[in-house]
Amino acid sequence: MKHLITLAACAALLTACSPGKPAAPKAGEPKFNTDLPMTEFMGHFVDPAAFMYWKGSGTMIDEQGEHDLSPTTDEGWDVLVTGATMLMEAGNALQLPGRARAPEADWNKYAQMLTDRAIIARAAAEKHDKQAVFDEGGKVYEVCVACHEQFVIQPDIKANGPAKGDPLPTIPDDKKK
Repeated sequence: MKHLITLAACAALLTACSPGKPAAPKAGEPKFNTDLPMTEFMGHFVDPAAFMYWKGSGTMIDEQGEHDLSPTTDEGWDVLVTGATMLMEAGNALQLPGRARAPEADWNKYAQMLTDRAIIARAAAEKHDKQAVFDEGGKVYEVCVACHEQFVIQPDIKANGPAKGDPLPTIPDDKKK
């Protein structure tokens, strides 16, 4: 009987210490639904917002030469403003109760950096400043890479080990020279 009580007490303590859903809000408090898996939040909201912004900056070089990717119309610039605006709010949404990952201080730091850099990126797009859009897009990218390194890549390596095989595609024989 004594062991049963000890076991029950240990189970209760473990349950109390395990991470779970945030407590239900009290009457009048905001209620956030953060049930969407992070991969879907990133894939359906954050990534499209980032690509809305990035696709309108820099240059592309192909067989026909170099092409400026900057918008040429007010509507085109507005797409960049929209992408940056969504990234600003994505940084906020990443900090909602139930969405943060451990260590939360690092998670929130990256989310806040995303918002801060997206604010500056948005201002560059509003000014139609091609160089600033390119530069600020790079700074947003740096936040994404740093966050993914800590919260995606390193946990995957820890869980699964390093990637197997050669990560680069094989170069066709006719292209080797």
